[in-house]
Amino acid sequence: MALRFVLVPGAGGNAGYWQRVVPLLGEAGHEVVAVDLPNWAGATLSDQAEAIAAAAGDASEVVLVAQSMGGFSAPLACARLPVAELVLVNAMIPSPGETAGDWWANTGQPAAQRQNDVQAGRDPDAGFDPNTYFLHDLPPEVAQLLVEAGDEGPADSLFQQPFPLSAWPEVTTTVLSGRDDRLFPLEFQRRVAAERLGLPVTELDGGHLLALSRPEALVSALLSTTSTATRRAGPQK
Repeated sequence: MALRFVLVPGAGGNAGYWQRVVPLLGEAGHEVVAVDLPNWAGATLSDQAEAIAAAAGDASEVVLVAQSMGGFSAPLACARLPVAELVLVNAMIPSPGETAGDWWANTGQPAAQRQNDVQAGRDPDAGFDPNTYFLHDLPPEVAQLLVEAGDEGPADSLFQQPFPLSAWPEVTTTVLSGRDDRLFPLEFQRRVAAERLGLPVTELDGGHLLALSRPEALVSALLSTTSTATRRAGPQK
């Protein structure tokens, strides 16, 4: 049965992040929509959830796939859509009432990133470099396209709104994590997923931007997990 995959990007909200994934899902026989998220000054998580719901249209069954900061907005869209599964990809997993600005310290992300840098022989005090944390495993031509396009940072307001849900949506949820994610290291993602959702992670080769660095592997994982999810009855949590 054909599903409608609704692909939610991370910080910056640019649907172009999914450019290598969209055609592969289409070739597998599914409808695919990549969402441009509201990112203007004053934009809210609710604005983003409305954009996700609008992009999904009249689909009878939706698979929501959320990258990184999309983990804050995609769960809000679950009440607006017939969601078969929510798939988190190297995603921020919020707690009720938590802001995206507070998430980093609350989860211990800075310490986890620092420890991972030290273990890998990188200077933990070198400062943030996109080449080190985002582009390191991208094909050169893909990385160059991203650099030339320029990446717009997320609106400050998106970090200030508390996550409004009192509990995680009652939909089947899957967590996909890159083994070489340098921003959200694998062990960090395992801990956060276990603590906040009671879920394991499914590991994939690649770093933080899996849709760009490993699109075939990511699509294979999406098709595998969603084919299982549509046969399950009831919520996972």
